[in-house]
Amino acid sequence: MAKAAIDRTTIDLFETEKQRGRPKSSPYSREQQVRINKKNQLMRDKQAGLKRVEIKLHKELYDKATIIAEERGLSRSELLAQLIDESIQNLREG
Repeated sequence: MAKAAIDRTTIDLFETEKQRGRPKSSPYSREQQVRINKKNQLMRDKQAGLKRVEIKLHKELYDKATIIAEERGLSRSELLAQLIDESIQNLREG
């Protein structure tokens, strides 16, 4: 049986070519792939009419929001958007 360069099913023939870690699934480095993924996510959000808002919460409030979101079957982001919307409506009415 001849050793073919494209034959990766016969591992024993490639003992000298040991590769560490996971097989490479992307031609880009991890850093480049993260940038590409972030850019694609921002484009998807923009197409969906979403705007990015950054807030800082105390850990206790963050944990409470996470628990309530899980109980309601929502993501934390969806829960916070819902709470902000309800608060704005209450401010306009009152």
